[in-house]
Amino acid sequence: MRRCYTIPRCMRASSYDLEREFGALMGDVAREIEVSRRRRVFCNRNLRMDQIELIGFDMDYTLALYHQPRLEQLSIDLTLQKMIANRGYPEEVRALHYDPHLAIRGLVVDRKLGNIFKMDRHCHVGRVYHGKRRLSKAERIEHYRNQRIRLHLPRYVWIDTLFALPEAAMYMTLVDHFDATGRQVDYDQLFQDIRDSIDEAHRDDTLKSIIKRDVGAYIEDDPKLAETLHKLRSAGKRLFVLTNSLYDYTDAVMSYLLDGKRHAYPSWRNYFDYIITGGMKPRFFAERVPFEEVDLATGEVIAGRPVTRLLRGHAYCGGNIYDFEDMTGVRGERVLYVGDHIYGDILRLKKAHVWRTAMVVQELDAEIEVSERLDQQLKDLELLDRRRRNLNAEIDYESAYLKSLTRLSEECAAAGRDELRRRVDEARAHSRVMLDKLRARLRMIVEEVDALEESIDRAYNPHWGAVFREGNENSRFGEQVSDYADLYTSRVSNFLYYSPLRYFRAPRQKMPHEV
Repeated sequence: MRRCYTIPRCMRASSYDLEREFGALMGDVAREIEVSRRRRVFCNRNLRMDQIELIGFDMDYTLALYHQPRLEQLSIDLTLQKMIANRGYPEEVRALHYDPHLAIRGLVVDRKLGNIFKMDRHCHVGRVYHGKRRLSKAERIEHYRNQRIRLHLPRYVWIDTLFALPEAAMYMTLVDHFDATGRQVDYDQLFQDIRDSIDEAHRDDTLKSIIKRDVGAYIEDDPKLAETLHKLRSAGKRLFVLTNSLYDYTDAVMSYLLDGKRHAYPSWRNYFDYIITGGMKPRFFAERVPFEEVDLATGEVIAGRPVTRLLRGHAYCGGNIYDFEDMTGVRGERVLYVGDHIYGDILRLKKAHVWRTAMVVQELDAEIEVSERLDQQLKDLELLDRRRRNLNAEIDYESAYLKSLTRLSEECAAAGRDELRRRVDEARAHSRVMLDKLRARLRMIVEEVDALEESIDRAYNPHWGAVFREGNENSRFGEQVSDYADLYTSRVSNFLYYSPLRYFRAPRQKMPHEV
């Protein structure tokens, strides 16, 4: 099929390398089977890119991917500094080791008991830690299986962004430390102090001012991002930025990522038709906050100037989806929004509106790498699971058979049928032997499954296993990605490997009775 592209007016410059541009535009689009799994865009719900007119992007953890360990250490250092200086925590907590592997996305903090747990898609609590100690099955059942967990209550906090991982890692470490030293601590207040301190570091610009001074130390330079955005524009798509970050920080990060990367785009602003900072998502999708224009020179809001239309080359603050659709003239399923926050970018948008959604899950790179490396072990685990199910079925049958023989033997004794009873008892003895053998085989397989599951889990994360799985089920986070993100991938530049007119098709899903 012939591909047609429109070259934007901003690209029609004599200095532009037209030969190179033509080669890039007319180059063959890779087929999905040729795209490595780590670079693929995965589809939960069919989406036709040829029907998408407007594509929006969040910035943090979407267009801009952070060097996560470095950013987490900075967040922890600043949080501890404020906890010690402003909330009376002892200096000793600064010297503790805060292991980044203690937290992944999709965990839930129980502020009342000082626990952190992971749930599957049915909201079943799979594993729980108090500090760094994993709770036993009996403790888990006692705390979380006798009543429904209502996650909307203030007692629980959902760790659903990469920005929130330091909170969970610090909470586990400090709970463990204070318990070990015998210091009385209010677990609820401890978490509140951690959250307030890290929020303060964001709010007073302490964190972002450090990042702005050395953006390259904290932000990944994706060499394919500019080419990806250019390819989408060349296919006639309009692009916009919608981020909660304010303009000064957005300008610093986006300048680092895009300025000077292509001749046709002198500034990062040239890639986008609309720029919205300080968007206050998810309020942007629910309330009618007015748009305000931003002074590009100062980064400050221009007071007293009502915004009645969105102009290319300008930047805005606040706003709402209703006015945005009115001013752009594009509505509903003609808009694709790409973000990283399962709640603020994806879930709230999807529940209230019909924009299409794509989620950037930065951890997907590492998860796929582990899955590929453990491919044979994962296949072995699946085979052992099938054998376990078959053995359970055989044991159930043999147990029912033995019960029937036992009842028949009692009836023979009551009726005085000694010869028949002798034959029934021989069959009972044989059935018991068979049942013992089946149970022994099952114990061996269960031990093998448990050991293999533990080994596989530790390869993903030594405490929590895979982000998208909990036991045999999708994790709650994984299920939300499946339910609310039409597409998901590890980075925006993965769209470069697909036609801008691509028809993304979701795989056929089977119910258990269809397998």
